[in-house]
Amino acid sequence: MNDVILHVFNWKYSEIIEKIDQIAAAGYGAILLPPILYSDPMGSAWWQRYQPKDYRILYSYLGNKKQLEYIIEKCHNSKPRLNVFVDMVMNHMANESREDNYEFPGAAELEKYKNDPELYEANKLYGDLSEGLFSTWDFNRKENIENWADKHEVVYHQLSNLPDLSCNDWVLKQHDTVFEKMVELGFDGFRVDAVKHISNKQLSNIMDSDFMKGKFIFGEILTVTRHDEDLFMKPFIAETKMNAYDFVLFRAMREAFGFFGSLANLLHVEQQNNALPWDRAVTFTVNHDLPLNACFRALMFERQDEHLANAFIFGRDGGVPLVFSDHNESASDFPDDLNRWANSFNRKDIAKMIHFHNTLHGLKMFTLFESPQCIVFRRGDRGIVAINKSEDNLYIDFDTFGLLHNVRFVELLHDHSFELTEGLFELFIPSRTAQMWLAEI
Repeated sequence: MNDVILHVFNWKYSEIIEKIDQIAAAGYGAILLPPILYSDPMGSAWWQRYQPKDYRILYSYLGNKKQLEYIIEKCHNSKPRLNVFVDMVMNHMANESREDNYEFPGAAELEKYKNDPELYEANKLYGDLSEGLFSTWDFNRKENIENWADKHEVVYHQLSNLPDLSCNDWVLKQHDTVFEKMVELGFDGFRVDAVKHISNKQLSNIMDSDFMKGKFIFGEILTVTRHDEDLFMKPFIAETKMNAYDFVLFRAMREAFGFFGSLANLLHVEQQNNALPWDRAVTFTVNHDLPLNACFRALMFERQDEHLANAFIFGRDGGVPLVFSDHNESASDFPDDLNRWANSFNRKDIAKMIHFHNTLHGLKMFTLFESPQCIVFRRGDRGIVAINKSEDNLYIDFDTFGLLHNVRFVELLHDHSFELTEGLFELFIPSRTAQMWLAEI
């Protein structure tokens, strides 16, 4: 089953179109587009996409509505079919320096619509562009969040001066309409940005709509500590039907790969409540918030640990893995990021991990060996994953019961092979490496 999501972060639509066949051939099941609501067409900075000016227009620095329609058509006709998800910003509008900065799109934009009707009508999603969409009465208090432990403040105050939409009837109607129009356009699912800043009323308004049935929807609830998880993640999972980035598992992986952490804990994350339910989780080792925001960079994996953690999330059973592929947006401020995720969608190790994940989808995992420094587990009777985080080369003995015997197993990441026999088997795992073995049947 192909379900891996490729986050084409800040890709221009023309580039997405050019690479759709390559993406499908690599085994992905879906692409996640950056926010497509109208934002500054001259704004090249990635964050401009997260500052919408108008729900009714699909036009930005990355491209236009016609290109989006072609992306959806080409993805749906690709072999295999690709689903198309889109990042939706519904918590706030753009932070702009103008007198009517709580009127959207604002007088100046309405004048642009009037002076160039052909352009804006061609990119219109819905509505009457001669009128404004939101007024000052459609926003919450004009105060920034100061106490991040106060859930009411986190939901109803502003995030870094971004005008915070209320949940009055007019705003709810626009949320409902824009999602319905996106579904009509052909989108298969949605990422909802900044979910912990959105009220349950706003979320249920979308989730409970008939047109959303069968759509894949996941939210970004960025949590750092167990306290954050208790405050934001646990209620979200209990009170909604939406999926979410598995920041709980991400924390558990960071702890496990830490100097004093134990990899063995990763084999028991569900029993220890260190992962979201398997059918609600979008798993990842990096997402765009981590490298691009200085306050979150301490959460990032060291490069080789990120590779090892990728082997774990693609090797385990449960969750939908997400691959982040950028264009070095963070490298201007953090030079060590140069080419770290650029073209990661087509990296050999990622492609091999996707193949392992797709081939063994749904097969249960069973522990073969565990220690603080090394874990080995099998997937059904035909897959083996081994991860060694230590600085030492290791020889690990494990019982081959439950695995296919007298067949050739191929190691996908390093192009080795062996024939597995009954009884104890000794596996050599070099320092700081991961292995993913797949039976040839």
